[in-house]
Amino acid sequence: MLENTESTKRQYALQQRAVALGWPIERIHTIDNDLGRSGASSRNRDGFQHLVSEVAMGHAGIVLGLEVSRLARNNADWHRLLELAAMSQTLICDEDGVYDPAHFNDRLLLGLKGTMSEAELHILKARLQGGIRNKASRGELELALPVGLVYTPSGAVVLDPDAQIRSALQFVFDTYRQSGSACAVVRRFEREGVRFPRRLQRGLGKGDVLWGSIDHRRVVEILHNPRYAGAFVLGASTARDENLRPHLLQVPREQWHTLICNAHPGYIDWDEFERNQLTLRTTPRPRRYRPWQPAARRRWPASGAHHLRTLRCAHEHAIQPYRHNYGALLPVPGGRRATRGQSMSEPTRGQPRRCDRCAAAGQGRTGRLGARPAGPGQDRRAHWAGR
Repeated sequence: MLENTESTKRQYALQQRAVALGWPIERIHTIDNDLGRSGASSRNRDGFQHLVSEVAMGHAGIVLGLEVSRLARNNADWHRLLELAAMSQTLICDEDGVYDPAHFNDRLLLGLKGTMSEAELHILKARLQGGIRNKASRGELELALPVGLVYTPSGAVVLDPDAQIRSALQFVFDTYRQSGSACAVVRRFEREGVRFPRRLQRGLGKGDVLWGSIDHRRVVEILHNPRYAGAFVLGASTARDENLRPHLLQVPREQWHTLICNAHPGYIDWDEFERNQLTLRTTPRPRRYRPWQPAARRRWPASGAHHLRTLRCAHEHAIQPYRHNYGALLPVPGGRRATRGQSMSEPTRGQPRRCDRCAAAGQGRTGRLGARPAGPGQDRRAHWAGR
């Protein structure tokens, strides 16, 4: 679009054609919001959506374009526009003529043009993908490199000339080689105050290097990236639309399109990369941190599940086990336990615990509390009774 501007000039010249068809110049609106964007989908195309809304409300008398079928290279979007144009008696005009979507023959011809436009998009995509895969099979395709690797003016991949960036990455691999744990890498970075680089891939300041702390997710991404082992890879992940949102899915190694080992210098060799993948698969993942929950709770086995029963009122109260103090009723500031559904009130100094149910029934305070084990089938009910 920036270099081939003749097509853009022809599209703006359609304004004169609308004047020649009888529309006054002040009533002609040019919609150019979608210049340079693909018509494969109406998502993120404000210009096309504005056009559809104007046609639906009957504000448009005619829609002009060099190839009106290129307004939407998706049959669903294109036929919806034709249906709305037929209902609002809006004409469609391109270089071949003027069409009335309310007439069957004109609508049939416009539908065929839309189908051919969508098929043309798939043909162009197949040609581009074929060229990309052919170049990738030789290892000559330039892809975005992770931090620590850069391209030379000749197109070769080399280690980053910045010694501080290289030392930070080497520190990651050396620490993981010694500990075998990604969490240990993060802890060592924090303990020694080492910062990790991050290169901006897009937007303002593209290519700049920012330094900050490293987290577990970043360490795992580095260990899983085969480019740090000197390998060229294409097809390790694929993007799919799920619930109208693109998701990046990992592809098994046997389904990768291209894998060329020792294609360029790396921070580790391929054998060490394979050992790291095996270690990552066998190491259990860390428990997800949830700050809104209390200390980690664990279910008791059937033989160890207990619940409290007041000796006077016979009301049962579940014990909530905690990480370091299983079976203990931990006092919580505020007079009550921090778990939902508990019916035991925390006593003040020198007073016994009080059963809320008995107090609500007017029976007063209860005496001592006793504990007894639950049966094999009661462990789950006893444990979750107070939740």
